Amino acid sequence: MLMQHDQAVPPGSGSYPAVTGIYTIDPVHSSIGFSVRHAMISNVRGRFDRFEGLLKLDGSAPSRSEAYVSVQTDSLDTGIHERDAHLGGPDFFDSATFPLMVFSSTGIVPLGDEEFRLTGALRIKDVELPLGIDVVFGGAGEDAYGQHRVGFEGSATLRRSDWGLAWNTPLATGGVLVSDKVTLALDISAIRVDRDPAA
Repeated sequence: MLMQHDQAVPPGSGSYPAVTGIYTIDPVHSSIGFSVRHAMISNVRGRFDRFEGLLKLDGSAPSRSEAYVSVQTDSLDTGIHERDAHLGGPDFFDSATFPLMVFSSTGIVPLGDEEFRLTGALRIKDVELPLGIDVVFGGAGEDAYGQHRVGFEGSATLRRSDWGLAWNTPLATGGVLVSDKVTLALDISAIRVDRDPAA
């Protein structure tokens, strides 16, 4: 939890020079989740439990900021072991052959005082394609241990078949078992490790 004090940067301030620096994502206080329509009637939700990332933030010129995130695909958890094993197998992520899913940013476009469009490339298996992530700045400040943190929430929608995750089975009542559309949800807390983003 962020401790609000004189140097904290709340959402909506419009300028973020205090956040400038290099940050590592704190996996203990962050989450990377997803949801997908199942059997045409409900959503299945899951998350990835092991990931790491690096943020290079320029608070005075946000468009010069950068982000890199890698996710271990075998850490996927939907709460059902058999389903997780299927998702990690050759029909989907093929985690034994392709253990990492990687996102690297290529640009950032401010959309408002605290909203941004993060563009980049997402690599799943051996396919790398463009992906845009809508990001909301959540604030920044020191935590109870004196670490400077910054927070963001992000969301994106993609078609899994574009990355070769096309497995499906038809339903007797029409439609398919698993939707092609996947919604990603990110809640990121990152710790500053260097004040100079050029380091």
